[in-house]
Amino acid sequence: MDVFEITQVTDEIVEAFQRLIPQLSSSNPPPTRAELEDIVSSRASILLGVRDPDRGNQLVGSLTLAVFRVPTGVRAWIEDVVVDGESRGKGIGEALTRAAIERAKQEGAVTVDLTSRPSREAANRLYVRVGFVARHTNIYRYNIGR
Repeated sequence: MDVFEITQVTDEIVEAFQRLIPQLSSSNPPPTRAELEDIVSSRASILLGVRDPDRGNQLVGSLTLAVFRVPTGVRAWIEDVVVDGESRGKGIGEALTRAAIERAKQEGAVTVDLTSRPSREAANRLYVRVGFVARHTNIYRYNIGR
């Protein structure tokens, strides 16, 4: 499998996100081409993709790595990890996650954070297997609305 940084938004990328994002979230629509272009052009986000050779090198997964500086250092945060249902169980999520950790190191981060719903049991097992440790903290959300 080929994990790579998505640096250009092509028709293939747009179509892949149209297919992948509904598998991740039923409450948020897939990003538009313009929104994907914002993501790949932002200094704060790194969009990783992965191709499955068993499916003709089709883009079958993605992960967004947010990297940003705060007064106490460089922070890295993994968001929106998704692997196409037909390609799960092949180590694709793990490859994406490990690539994100390596990239975060290159960017100067000393930790990488993420959240995962308890219902995503396979994903949670993956994160523990890779070395993530559950933190005892409160996560708060303020809903601004759309």
